[in-house]
Amino acid sequence: MMADRPVPEGLSHVVPWLRCPVCTASLELAGRTLGCENRHCFDIARQGHLNLLLRAAPKNADTPGMLAARDRFLSAGWYEPLTRRVVTALAGARRVLEVGAGTGHYIRAFLDKTPEAVGLAVDVSPAACRRAAGRSPRLGSVVADIWRRLPIATGSLEAVLCVFAPRNPAEFARVLSPGGRLVVVTPGRDHLVELRESLGLLGLDPEKLERLDGSMTGFDLVDRQELTHPLNLSAEAAADLVAMGPNAFHTHKAPTAARTTAAFVTSTFRRL
Repeated sequence: MMADRPVPEGLSHVVPWLRCPVCTASLELAGRTLGCENRHCFDIARQGHLNLLLRAAPKNADTPGMLAARDRFLSAGWYEPLTRRVVTALAGARRVLEVGAGTGHYIRAFLDKTPEAVGLAVDVSPAACRRAAGRSPRLGSVVADIWRRLPIATGSLEAVLCVFAPRNPAEFARVLSPGGRLVVVTPGRDHLVELRESLGLLGLDPEKLERLDGSMTGFDLVDRQELTHPLNLSAEAAADLVAMGPNAFHTHKAPTAARTTAAFVTSTFRRL
């Protein structure tokens, strides 16, 4: 019986941060339901995540197939240098949100290295939040729309992480406490350049960093680091790499074993 299931430990840690997506009131636990004083109620899913999305997920939300491919690729360690860079960028934070968290890979890696921290994974994809739920006993997983007001209390977080995900700087500034960190990972200019050219994959915006900096009202840029390393991919890994992101929605040539370049830019901003 659902009523007999315990509340997921990770979700119970983040309930004090959460707010009703309808009226922004505080949410309180009653069994496996979160409700506010205005009687808006939200049930915890059997898989352990909470859905606070007030509409259907968009058609371009991550699919189970995309998430399975991402899980295989990231678990195999292909982006391990980036994972280490993210953990370092978040060092010292205790209340951390990852937006567009997908499988929860990066925030789980941070929590594994930071036993005093608690994390919240937010994604618009219910399938993603199902995968992120249970990744760590200190990680809650919530379905929500990053483009709208986040169902999170004002000033409740010390850090926000955004890896290849949509950005809502005004909302990030609202949920962060003064002096809080925003860590944004974007693709470098040469990211997967060989694969993009050989397979006809989606191109990159050459003005991405300029647009990022121009959108960060309320933040100061305090650190920016580039990370580049080669990838010698098997055919299976190349197929997962292509299938785990936006290219999954587009037609392209079939991947084969390939050598390509991974290139990332990690930008750390401080909330004013």
